[in-house]
Parts: sequence; structure tokens; C-alpha cells
Amino acid sequence: MKRIVKLGFAAIAALLLFTQCNKEQPQVQPAQACSEGAKGIKIAFVDIDSLIANYEFSVAMNKEMLRKSENMRLTLIEKERDLQQDIEDFQRKIENNVFATQARAEEEQNRILKKRESYEKLSERLASELAAETQKNNIILHDSINSFLKDYNATQGYDLIISRVGDNLLYANEALDITNEVIKGLNDRYTEEK
Repeated sequence: MKRIVKLGFAAIAALLLFTQCNKEQPQVQPAQACSEGAKGIKIAFVDIDSLIANYEFSVAMNKEMLRKSENMRLTLIEKERDLQQDIEDFQRKIENNVFATQARAEEEQNRILKKRESYEKLSERLASELAAETQKNNIILHDSINSFLKDYNATQGYDLIISRVGDNLLYANEALDITNEVIKGLNDRYTEEK
């Protein structure tokens, strides 16, 4: 994602060249630069937010990650509830002098502290695993998109394909937007690979 953002900022610099175009020209040809230093450069952009929302592979990965996140959350809720019940039981026993000896009360307190520590370790481990899988999925998604764009561009001949993330482009002629073509191509390729 950082790489995409960096590319977006590079794209802003390139697009600033376009805003300085000669005003006498009736219209910029789609995907053609109009500054003297950039004549003949074929540029397009892809709206990353739309791509992520509509690329079936991305949608499937997001659903899977949401499922795993929900399972993690439910596991932790169950463990936390069990721990809370042990704490409440321990407090009741202390208040009612149920423990025969001070040593037995300390033993129970240590068991609960170990259970709390185990819960915290589990929580950290699950969060770490989820973050690692999310990062791995982001790399896979990025590679999938880049691989497709390389193949797509072999027939399209763009010199530069930039990303638009949110509103990071100050201005872009909508004729340069190839988002829908890319989404369709990615989805077609994904369907074939299934």
C-alpha cells in the first residue's frame, strides 16, 4: 500500500505537467500528455478503492479475513468471559472465607493470574497472526494486480499507469481512467483460475 501511495505522489507530479498544457489546444487526447517534455507519453490511472471493492479475488480475501477476525474475536470473548467468571468466583470465596488456608487462597490467585497471562499471550498471538496474514494477503493482491497490469499493458502500450487512492490526484481527465477495464480483466482472469 505504501508503494501505491508513493506511486500516487509521483503521479501527482506528472499530472501537474498536464495542468500546464497549452490552453489553445481544443482538448487533450485520451491518455496523451500535452507538455513539451512529455509529448507522446501514454498515461492512465486506476482508482484503487474501486478496484479493491470490485475485484472478486480481493473481495474473497477480505471476506475470509473478516471471518478469521470474527473467529478470533469470539475466541477471545469466550476466554475473557471464563477468566472473568474465575475472578468473580475467587472474590466471592475470599469474601465468604471459603479457603481453608491462606496458602490455598494464594494458590488459587496464582492460577487465575497465570490464566490471565495465558489469555493476554493468546490475544497477542492471534492479533499478530492476523496482522501477518493481512500483510501476506496485501502482498499477494499487489502482485496479482501488478502481474495483470504488466500483461494488460503489453497490448495497451501505456508508459505510465498510476493509482488514485482516495483523493490523492489533484486532477485527472476521466478519459485516462482505466479502472473498469482493469477490474473486468482481473475478474475474468480470476474466474478462469478458479
